[in-house]
Amino acid sequence: MFEKLKAGLSGLVNKIATTELKTEDLSPILWDLKLTLIENDVAVSVADHICEAIEKQLEGVQVRRMEDRRKIVEKALRKVLSDTLTTGEKIDLVEAVEKKRSMKRPCVIVFVGIHGTGKTTTIAKTATFLMKHGYSVVLACSDTYRAGSIEQLEEHARRLGVRTIKHQYGADAAAVAFDAVRYAEARGINAVLIDTAGRMQTNLNLMREMEKIVRVIKPDLVLFIGDALTGNDAVTQAQEFDKYVHISASILTKVDADAKGGAAISITHVTKKPILFLGTGQRYEDVEPFNPDFLVNRILGP
Repeated sequence: MFEKLKAGLSGLVNKIATTELKTEDLSPILWDLKLTLIENDVAVSVADHICEAIEKQLEGVQVRRMEDRRKIVEKALRKVLSDTLTTGEKIDLVEAVEKKRSMKRPCVIVFVGIHGTGKTTTIAKTATFLMKHGYSVVLACSDTYRAGSIEQLEEHARRLGVRTIKHQYGADAAAVAFDAVRYAEARGINAVLIDTAGRMQTNLNLMREMEKIVRVIKPDLVLFIGDALTGNDAVTQAQEFDKYVHISASILTKVDADAKGGAAISITHVTKKPILFLGTGQRYEDVEPFNPDFLVNRILGP
């Protein structure tokens, strides 16, 4: 995980640690840092922000005799990365579901993202996570466009022992979601997890259809599912989806196979929305609640 980024940053930390901490001396090294970040799929605006923040942290710092420069540099980089990965808003999924349960209503969650990012599997992982915390779930097959999508979600539901609500292919996706919410309300089910068509963010008609789902059912959370391996593409997709449905948070999939880490670093800073989970494997249990410190430790070492 993040091997290329980790190696690149380690080399740059060593360079900075042997340099006078003055603007004229830091500038060429920070330029190299910017290039390293961009090469590892960090968005250009985020790379600029990180370099500027590190320069402010280090500029003019007085190093005492025998003091370890590397530790000073690592501390500054650790703080900047942690700040970049943190938003003012924090979402606790268990808290959100418990709050709705106390109101005797289901927590309604819509999952959005393009096809191939692992959205359907992420829904099954989220269901597993909630069931482990003692909550009941129902899955809504609101992807009525892609052949096999209903059967795929039904297979996950069968393995998990939960119910799906579906209509025929080509049916109104918002109607499926509406029926799933009503089903949950009538049976006291705690969470409704709604699959949507994996659409390109440039397909206006499908984006409008997703907008309709959100308008009709007024979900508690809209979660964007992005593939960490696509780097900047995942960040651009999240921005575009946010224009139409105002995403609440992101979930990044395939993080365990990501050698670069750019999407994870960029998406929070660009969207101003938190990362909720990281997908770290193929099993239903392979999902981790996001923690900025965990990610920084994977990049810089504990």
